Amino acid sequence: MGLIAALTSCTPASDERQPGTPPVDGTTSSASDRGAGPPCTPSVTAMPAIPAGYRLVGKDVAVPEDTVLAVEDSGEADRAARLFAKWGLVVRAGAVVDLQVAPDWESRARIGWGTARTPAATTTVRACPPNDEQSGWMAFVGGTWVAQAACVPLVVRSNGQENRVNLGIGVACDEPRR
Repeated sequence: MGLIAALTSCTPASDERQPGTPPVDGTTSSASDRGAGPPCTPSVTAMPAIPAGYRLVGKDVAVPEDTVLAVEDSGEADRAARLFAKWGLVVRAGAVVDLQVAPDWESRARIGWGTARTPAATTTVRACPPNDEQSGWMAFVGGTWVAQAACVPLVVRSNGQENRVNLGIGVACDEPRR
């Protein structure tokens, strides 16, 4: 619960892409001081395991277990980004993750984490390699913008795998939890 509070209060896996490939959304990030490789997306903290209150999606991403993520007025001009649910994305250290609002939802929802907190239909998060054995997972501040409260489907791609997850943004999803 502490991580969830910290994330909401703050405004080596292989990958098929070549090291110099820029993120899908044009994200710029702080370059890793640890040497060669693509720049990392800045995280707010590193931790040895997925925090309590989070569930694993695929092998490299964890999202909140909450059935409803609270929304507030975002102040964005984009109608698809009228409301915002702030939540932290947790990514395995060293993983590159592409996240996308499901294609049939692109006119109704947006996402963003790290330096790419500008509402977009897709984003890429490059978690830095672990600093030590205690840095197996990285947390990123951001969330989901929606036109109106809804159960939003997201597509998560990493390590050649694709997974889907539904998040209750302002309302609960009607599907059974797995």
